Amino acid sequence: MTRSLRCLIALLLFVYNSAASGDAPRPNVILIMADDIGYECFGCYGSTQYSTPHIDRMAKRGMRFTHCYSQPLCTPSRVKLMTGLSNVRNYAAFSVLRRDQRTIGQYFHDAGYHTAIAGKWQLLGADQYSKQFRGKGTWPQDTGFDDICLWQVDKMAERYHAPGLWINGENQQFGDDQYGPEICTNFLIDFMKAHQDEPFFVYYPMILVHNPFVPTPDSASLTSKNRQQNFEDMVAYMDKLVGRIVQTTEDLGIAERTLILFTGDNGTNKEITSTLNGREIQGGKGLMTDAGTRVALVAQWPGVIPEGKVTDTLVDFSDFFPTTLEATGQDTPQGLDGQSFLPQLRGEQGTPREWIH
Repeated sequence: MTRSLRCLIALLLFVYNSAASGDAPRPNVILIMADDIGYECFGCYGSTQYSTPHIDRMAKRGMRFTHCYSQPLCTPSRVKLMTGLSNVRNYAAFSVLRRDQRTIGQYFHDAGYHTAIAGKWQLLGADQYSKQFRGKGTWPQDTGFDDICLWQVDKMAERYHAPGLWINGENQQFGDDQYGPEICTNFLIDFMKAHQDEPFFVYYPMILVHNPFVPTPDSASLTSKNRQQNFEDMVAYMDKLVGRIVQTTEDLGIAERTLILFTGDNGTNKEITSTLNGREIQGGKGLMTDAGTRVALVAQWPGVIPEGKVTDTLVDFSDFFPTTLEATGQDTPQGLDGQSFLPQLRGEQGTPREWIH
């Protein structure tokens, strides 16, 4: 064998080993959390009352968890998800995220990810709260996010029609023909397109389906006062927006390297009654009951998560933090209360959680 041939073979082996061992792109993560919606409102959980074809499709193409538990209210769930810690360790007050907390956004940012958040913040203490909490929380730009489009940062404006949103440091008022959830979704889709060739982390704490229960742009009547019908329309529109996010990963050719997690922050509003498998379930938001804390969890990651899998693995909201870090090859910090459910996502046994608090 000539020297030049040996050099060529060595070069080819080096290129092959490099490609196989470490040059594959890091996966993206999209974490979507709808507002005020329990598990009973989804077709993939047995509902025939609500239209959720896009989330149902995610479940068919990925995994559905039957026992994911949030806290019964917005702020406790959001703080828990963003820090990986139990509320007994770092919960301060409603609408407040303590400024000394290191968040999931900061970990992804420090790992070199492009980061974006859109939807509902409610963690600074906006101007409508009492003086003792107003402005005592955390600004979104201090939690690791590069691109930001949020409702309820320092101002309480309309969230649906003619919304007021805080976009990259500036409060912006939109017209009557603009719909807040649509603006947030478009913002994230533009972000995904801009960073399709680089690893990104998207956190989408959705505005929908929190009250007021008002018609959506797709509602048959834009002046309807029917609370139940408007809520059902809002669920359908929420599902539509989730579908747009998922479809964007497919259109960009990045679905196979993108973990998408969908959940809800707490149970459904108590003014809403749903029918599931022949029984009525009154919304349990604010209550430490199954209806108040049991939420949907659907995960999709083609080629990694087995298709059509249903698992009764117990998931707590503190678990999203270590799971997403592990999925992207990051070291999990010491002292978290959360436990990674990545093995279960891969179809493995792992070490399932035995309790939640």
